Amino acid sequence: MGSETQLRVLHVIPSVAPRYGGPSLAVVQMCRALRGVGVDPLIATTDADGPGRLPVPLARVTDYQGVPVIFFSRQWTESFKYSAPLSAWLRKHVAEFDLVHIHAVFSHACLAAASACRRWSVPYLVRPLGTLDPWSLRQKRLRKWLLWHAWVEGMLRAAAVIHYTSEEERRLSEGLLGLDRGAVIPLGVDDVLLSDPPPQHFRGRHPELGEAPYVLLLSRLHFKKGVELLLRAYLDLVREPEFAHWHLVIAGDGDAAYVQSLERLAARDGRGGSVLFTGWLAGSEKTAALRGAALFVLPSRQENFGLAAVEAMVCGVPVLVSSQVNLAEEIKVAGAGWVAALERRALAVALAEALSDEVERHRRGGEGRQLVLRRFTWPTVVRELMALYRTVSLRGREGAQ
Repeated sequence: MGSETQLRVLHVIPSVAPRYGGPSLAVVQMCRALRGVGVDPLIATTDADGPGRLPVPLARVTDYQGVPVIFFSRQWTESFKYSAPLSAWLRKHVAEFDLVHIHAVFSHACLAAASACRRWSVPYLVRPLGTLDPWSLRQKRLRKWLLWHAWVEGMLRAAAVIHYTSEEERRLSEGLLGLDRGAVIPLGVDDVLLSDPPPQHFRGRHPELGEAPYVLLLSRLHFKKGVELLLRAYLDLVREPEFAHWHLVIAGDGDAAYVQSLERLAARDGRGGSVLFTGWLAGSEKTAALRGAALFVLPSRQENFGLAAVEAMVCGVPVLVSSQVNLAEEIKVAGAGWVAALERRALAVALAEALSDEVERHRRGGEGRQLVLRRFTWPTVVRELMALYRTVSLRGREGAQ
């Protein structure tokens, strides 16, 4: 077991491949930040990467983006990501850790980790990633109902803490499922976004933008994200001469059929030439795209946090989010952007208001940056996590005794 000053914490997540968006990004950044504050973290995960696999060594600890990670083969199903080798490793090694932080719910890695923890009386936290939200539970309802009654309910009831990343996520989840022991600790933003701007090469790589202002959506491209609603609202708006010079940048990747449907939707419209699909952006190109945007939009049907919106805010970019993004109220109270109902006309109205007032965009962008610096930096977040970890670890030792 770990000493009083150095906690050994195992993080379990179905995958860390970039294609899965914020959850994969956040767990790596979280562990990187925790290494500097008295935690010895290890991530256990699979090599899942959509239809393919990450090119990583298996069944041995390796450095992955500055964090120790042990990968195991995903053996079947993209949604459940079953991995017998990961399950066997958890049963053998989980007792070596002071506590386990489980990220996600309806996946084999998560259920296997909780089972191993209960077997060896190791306390664990569960971060549900928004999967306990009523909207999420309605998706693939039968599968989730079966998993809930077979394993998930027991996993959650036995958790030391359920880690939510926003107060609204906790309210929605606990109200529907009768859960307790929730703690709200947000996510942080990558330190690179707090540093000096990188070379502004984004426009250089996309000369069709010229010097025109652009609206940015940067996300995993999925029905949940409401991309088609934004696209339709934007195409409605730019028919008006006042907004005809604007561009929309859609940065991300997803299911090929869904992405193609978005491209066809843009192509059918006479203003579709002002819509740019960049594919997945990472590193300095992603940062440059964020810093160059006049407005960031996240029109999700459900979003327990919205890490990309927080990344935009720390770059001084105002945001427009749907009311279903769980940070919407904090954004509204801080005056960091606009909040719109999840409906085409409402999005178009909010877009028009934002795009027609450069002074207001600048003001709200500044308020957003201050909000992030107060609440959503990793040094602030890991202090809260460390306090929670030590409480959970202490209770676990007392319970074992």
